[in-house]
Amino acid sequence: MPPVHPPPTSVTEPIVVGRIGRPHGVRGDVTIEVRTDVPQRRFALGAVLGREGGGAPLTVAVARWHSGRLLLRFEGVEDRGAAEALRDVLLTIDPAEAGPPVDDDEDAEGEAGDTWWDRDLVGLEAVTTAGAPLGRVTDVIHAPAGDLLAVGRPGGGEHLVPFVREIVPTVDPAAGRIVVDPPPGLLDLD
Repeated sequence: MPPVHPPPTSVTEPIVVGRIGRPHGVRGDVTIEVRTDVPQRRFALGAVLGREGGGAPLTVAVARWHSGRLLLRFEGVEDRGAAEALRDVLLTIDPAEAGPPVDDDEDAEGEAGDTWWDRDLVGLEAVTTAGAPLGRVTDVIHAPAGDLLAVGRPGGGEHLVPFVREIVPTVDPAAGRIVVDPPPGLLDLD
């Protein structure tokens, strides 16, 4: 069994869940660029969100969807001018508040336990089905065609591995590793 490696430093950093956009109306509402898979959890009434780079936390007073865009109003933000002052602020949560990647009342695609936060994958050791080391997962890339795992090679460079069950049959964060079953030629690409 491979050694369990310490979690990457990103596990302790605040998690960005959204970015404040332009004001909407005159009562202090702002548009939100959602950066989470569970906006109903992150932006619920009363949710307290941090600001990347510091500043007083913001408490959600009103949350609603309008024309496919999330609109929020924060406690103490009463007019358009105050809302404009928040533009481009990145909203964060503490990693301890992240919870599971899927809500309990939602039906996750696939089997139970098949959903992870990106931060759970970064730092895992990647090995082939034969046990040959490939490197460590350095990033999860969310591309239009599907997710890719960036695996840093020990000698430099990286492998981009499609994150699908057929190619990555085993993800075991507790053991600190993933198993890759690459199709012919995948690991030969530079």
